[in-house]
Amino acid sequence: MRIALFITCFNDTMFPSTGRAVTELLERLGHTVEFPQGQTCCGQMHFNTGYRREALPMVRRFTEVFAGYDAVVTPSGSCAGMVRDHHRAVAARYGDDGLTEAVEQVVPMVYELSELLVDVLGVTDVGAYFPHRVTYHPTCHSLRMLRVGDRPLRLLRAVRGIDLVELPAAESCCGFGGTFALKNADVSNAMLADKVRHVLDTGSEFLTAGDNSCLTHIGGGLSRLRTGVGTLHLAEILASTEGDAQ
Repeated sequence: MRIALFITCFNDTMFPSTGRAVTELLERLGHTVEFPQGQTCCGQMHFNTGYRREALPMVRRFTEVFAGYDAVVTPSGSCAGMVRDHHRAVAARYGDDGLTEAVEQVVPMVYELSELLVDVLGVTDVGAYFPHRVTYHPTCHSLRMLRVGDRPLRLLRAVRGIDLVELPAAESCCGFGGTFALKNADVSNAMLADKVRHVLDTGSEFLTAGDNSCLTHIGGGLSRLRTGVGTLHLAEILASTEGDAQ
């Protein structure tokens, strides 16, 4: 398949290793991965803070940049959710018939990484090796908007060497929520404290998830307590091989 990588602003700026991991993983599985240089923000920040008309140029840009691919993959449940759930709304309210048609052509081809692997490519064992104790946090957008279900867990269970431990109260929000963590800091910190406690209860070496934004929030809490627990995007675990461990 000819697959376009939608890296997202957060990953492109702060976690380029995640994009490299997605590319390495998909190429290892025999697919062609391209990085369209013209890609920009999906408009999620604008949409979620009420500047929905201002998201229109980004929706239009997305349809132009990602048209014509067999699939578009993103290592972010939140940005995949924005494109799949809200680009249609922006186009319908502020755009024109041409944009609405363009959105309908592109949006069905956009997948969060675990969706692409399990549903489209039909694989759960991607040949990964990661000999560590790991627990998985299902982020809110992937859980509630995309409904990825157990796809990430099915992929993780097939990783050789891994000791995968269930996270208590896994479906509880970590308290990030983008600007929620800034506007409601006290509530956010209380939610974070609960999540950190549950992570520590597993005795894991690493916490993984499908969104680096949530991992940054939880990782900050783990780091400030000097727990020694690391955070790693799902893509980076799935891209790991026995050669990396040597």
